Amino acid sequence: MQKNEQAEHICISVSEKLAHLMPLPSQFSIFRVHDELRKVNEKAYEPHIIAIGPYHHGKANLMMMEEHKLRYLKFYLEGKHHNVQRCIVAMQALEEETRRCYAEPVSLDSNEFVEMMLLDGCFIVELLRKFQMPHLREKNDPIFGMDWICNSLQRDLLLFENQLPFFVLCKLFDMIEVPNQHHRFSYLALRYFGDILPGHGYREKVDGRLQYKINHLLGLVHINWLPSFSALKPDGDVANKKEDKRFIPSATKLREVGIKFEKMQEGNFFDIKFKNGVMRISPLTIEDRTESFFRNLIAYEQYSDNNQFKFVTDYVKVMDCLINSPKDVELLCHHGIIDNWMGDAEVVSAIFNKITDSVTALPNNYFRYAGVFEKVNMHCSKRWNRWMAKLRRNYLNSPWAIISIFAAFVLLVLTFLQTVFTIKS
Repeated sequence: MQKNEQAEHICISVSEKLAHLMPLPSQFSIFRVHDELRKVNEKAYEPHIIAIGPYHHGKANLMMMEEHKLRYLKFYLEGKHHNVQRCIVAMQALEEETRRCYAEPVSLDSNEFVEMMLLDGCFIVELLRKFQMPHLREKNDPIFGMDWICNSLQRDLLLFENQLPFFVLCKLFDMIEVPNQHHRFSYLALRYFGDILPGHGYREKVDGRLQYKINHLLGLVHINWLPSFSALKPDGDVANKKEDKRFIPSATKLREVGIKFEKMQEGNFFDIKFKNGVMRISPLTIEDRTESFFRNLIAYEQYSDNNQFKFVTDYVKVMDCLINSPKDVELLCHHGIIDNWMGDAEVVSAIFNKITDSVTALPNNYFRYAGVFEKVNMHCSKRWNRWMAKLRRNYLNSPWAIISIFAAFVLLVLTFLQTVFTIKS
């Protein structure tokens, strides 16, 4: 009898939980970074000065910007003589759709959530407009008067967890400018984020075929940086090959087997070429925000169901292979491939040594640089190149070793000539 009562209690408990279980939405677009990825460098995913969206809303260390959000809302309302109620009604109409974009539970009630949408969204819209149109800026606005605030905002607005759905921003933009000119809003955003990109390839507009796929600001930058559709195909057919084509030696080891490095100015940032023993790579600028930028793009790609769009993850994998030590960084700097604003080669080396930790690898047939890796490994496996590598590593690894070998060679030649002269005499 006791077991029956216990079973009944469990049945009631499970039934209640099932009744409150939310149906799976068709598609989440804003996630929290999972623990395995986050623990490698938690700070890379945390905002420094501003919370956007519900995940970091209300944190004490981010309250400084809340007053600026109110100031920007006031400016937004004055721009078209809007009343705040009209904007609130517009946000209420999007509340349920917006909530469905967040994969994690949101504790804010309806009033708090709508207020967050309005303040965060209007701040972003006004920030982008003021950046492009300086005459809209208020005198003594610290956001544009202090470089550290501007730099931190650019970083924070491209964090994976720190996002508002793109359609919310577009709606607020429609209410302050000409409606349905979303390509102009994309243009303003891309202009604002232009100098945080660590390499060329930035375009000031998004392909019309991709505009509807934009989930948020980070997604906008990702799609804008997307290589051409023809370039998305993996470079090399390795789907049915047993050997792994996802690894190559470091830059200094490649130099030992005779591979040269050249900076590539033309083409897309993600184009990496290898031909006739020369690896050509586009220049990469490393500064304080670069690691966070790459890590959040990788996190965004990790939650994407389209393997062909994971081009940032593939690119970072290449750099991780090439950079194992500060000497590799110095070599790439020497050839103009890395522009190190961090100053310390060891710091840059540490970034790339850990940046792919806990990142789920794609099958070989989706790895964009498989063909390049195959050609590099074929070059390294040639007997003559292996011999030259051993010679450089064991006997030509310092100026004194080179001088000693040269001296020995000269001595050998002189001895040979002396012998020949003696025989002739």
